[in-house]
Amino acid sequence: MKKFNVVVVMLIALVLGLVGPAAAKKQVPKVDNFIFFVDHSSSMAFSYKGQRYVQFGGVSKIMMAKSLARELNKMIPELGYKAGLYTFAPYKEYLGMAPYTQAGMAPAIEKIKTDYEIYGRLTPMGWGLEDLDKLPISTLSGKTGVFIFSDGDSNRGVDPVAVAQSLKGKYGDKLCFFIVDLSDNKHGQEVLKAIAALGGCNCIELGEELLRNEAARTKFLECALYEWIEDEIVIFRSIYFDFDKYNIKKEFVPVLEEGVSIVQGKPKTLVILEGHTDSIGSEQYNMGLGQRRADSVKAFFVKKGIDASRIEAISFGESDPVATNKTAQGRALNRRCVIKFKN
Repeated sequence: MKKFNVVVVMLIALVLGLVGPAAAKKQVPKVDNFIFFVDHSSSMAFSYKGQRYVQFGGVSKIMMAKSLARELNKMIPELGYKAGLYTFAPYKEYLGMAPYTQAGMAPAIEKIKTDYEIYGRLTPMGWGLEDLDKLPISTLSGKTGVFIFSDGDSNRGVDPVAVAQSLKGKYGDKLCFFIVDLSDNKHGQEVLKAIAALGGCNCIELGEELLRNEAARTKFLECALYEWIEDEIVIFRSIYFDFDKYNIKKEFVPVLEEGVSIVQGKPKTLVILEGHTDSIGSEQYNMGLGQRRADSVKAFFVKKGIDASRIEAISFGESDPVATNKTAQGRALNRRCVIKFKN
């Protein structure tokens, strides 16, 4: 009957993906720094695709830009970037370049004014990009991505596309433009598309789509800031234990021997052993039982010649179940030691 139960548990584990090699994934940054660069010119105070003046109805483009910066900030992973927030037309620093956190960026975004006077302001987008080159881009090391929140309008000063092209010529692949397109006329759309076309690392998406669709925001941020790669930690196998036991059953010896063979063939590989229990018994007792299970597997590896310094044995107790603890089969799946390799 015991052998039958073991077979059932193994089959269920196989179906659930708990047995066999599996690689986790992690986010890695594409850039070292990023800048939120928000167009604060007169045209941004006009309503988006509606009445020309906000007071006559519609939502202003600067309000959309602020909302987009807020929503993107909520989704940006904290991967060791340096980040800052600036506006152009006029140029102003709202958050100087510093190690990025969502909590640090959020209050700077809220300081952006959306109810400024339209008359007397111009739209010198090209000059704004020139200001960006003076500070902070020139002071940064590594690769920098610039999120440009703009409608693309420019009615004074130098050609913004020419300035962006000059910046790309100066910094090459160390500079990327991430365009949040708030254009509502053909000229603005053409300007933003032309800037986005200047390099392979550039990204562009319609602002209204980013506001409407969380999936679009995720895709945009993946284009701009990070990618997914196979993690260095690989789940190799899990072995299972009888109730309140931590001795290794003979049917799992071949699994462990396979693991030993892999580690012996890769001298730099580290072993992580995670001991788990079902929910029967006190939390404190189960933490100890989980540790004893991890330690028993560690002892097996050490006995087979693997240096103990290459092995980390930790307990999760009952805190991380992979199946329900309301059934016997579920509890059997939770009584396990997960074997991971860190390359």
